[in-house]
Amino acid sequence: MKLRSPIAGSIVRVCVAVGDRVAVDDEIAIVESMKMEIPVLAEHAGTVAEVLVEERLPVREDDVLIVLG
Repeated sequence: MKLRSPIAGSIVRVCVAVGDRVAVDDEIAIVESMKMEIPVLAEHAGTVAEVLVEERLPVREDDVLIVLG
């Protein structure tokens, strides 16, 4: 399952690491856009298989941030 950015902006914080278990609505990252911080929440439960972003790097809307296994 791929968790995607809801908006274009910059990654402020990645809240999970590979191997972490997440539940529905757990915060996985925070994206800053237009000086607002938007939490990105897990839509599905699972184990983090890949983290595809780094803090301070830009993302576009719908970019894949995290892959759950």
